[in-house]
Amino acid sequence: MKLYGGIDLHARNNYLGIINEENKRIIGKKLKNEPEEILGVLNPHQDEIEGIVVESTYNWYWLVDLLMREGYRVHLANPTGIQKYSGLKHADDKYDAFWLAHLLQLGILPEGYIYPKEERPIRDLLRKRGHLVKLRTSLIVSLQNIITRNCGIKVAVNDVKKLKENLISPLLEGNEDLALAGEVSKESIDYLTGQIRKIEGVVEKRVALKEPYKYLLTMPGVGKILGLTIALETGAISRFAKVGDYVSYCRKVSSKWTSNGKSKGKGNKKNGNKYLAWAFSEEAELARRYDEKSRNYYQRKMQKTNSIVAHSALAHKLARAAYYIMRDKVAFNSEMLFG
Repeated sequence: MKLYGGIDLHARNNYLGIINEENKRIIGKKLKNEPEEILGVLNPHQDEIEGIVVESTYNWYWLVDLLMREGYRVHLANPTGIQKYSGLKHADDKYDAFWLAHLLQLGILPEGYIYPKEERPIRDLLRKRGHLVKLRTSLIVSLQNIITRNCGIKVAVNDVKKLKENLISPLLEGNEDLALAGEVSKESIDYLTGQIRKIEGVVEKRVALKEPYKYLLTMPGVGKILGLTIALETGAISRFAKVGDYVSYCRKVSSKWTSNGKSKGKGNKKNGNKYLAWAFSEEAELARRYDEKSRNYYQRKMQKTNSIVAHSALAHKLARAAYYIMRDKVAFNSEMLFG
């Protein structure tokens, strides 16, 4: 008898549902998030279980790793691709678990990518760097606003971030309260800068220089950290059958729905990888500044539309180029991209 399992996972507990080939419910139990308890229910049926589905929640790592280590065939469900029955009046954890198992049994489960366990820590470390960069940026903007309001001047971002020279304190020293605001802001910014550099140093040493990463460095606007972000967040490029699939995953395609030339709403703009979306947006901005052909393409688009659309179009182009660069292991070719 073939069995199919689904697990609705939460922070402290989960609901395990197992069905057979005829969609008959065999097991339904609420369990604590404890390996011994989960395996105690599963292991007596291990030889019969064809697969177990775990929904891609924020805390799926430990459970997927546990089940794979024990020899189970694990499927990571993509929650954005799963729809419940239309007109359903009631749903709970029990229903969700059996629904995941039912989709697997039917062979129509929308699956997510199980990122290799050994590469997840360094990828997550880079994500932490991105978090610190955002915090630092918010502090810099706040400090710039304080100086502009009170001094009537705008201080450049690079002047705020300077570690060896403090250009902020002299501007606010005339008022004790403002001076303190500037002091704590500058100290916090400098501290975050140090932590960001610390992470960058570790990441560059830990990551092996793989071929896809080396070729990404030939793209305009891509340095070591941005290249590593794109490579690590992408994972195996072979999981994307077409360039359109990859660009969609990077959130660089339109989510607008139309019918007969009329707008019929929008799709899920958050479906995809937000870190790749940020990476290609950042690359587009740097390429526009420092690469002539990228800048010319951006300006042509801007003349027909506006700066926001032009930026998105350039990011879309660069994401497409990155796909072929990683797939074919070739250097960036501006002629092929921009003509």
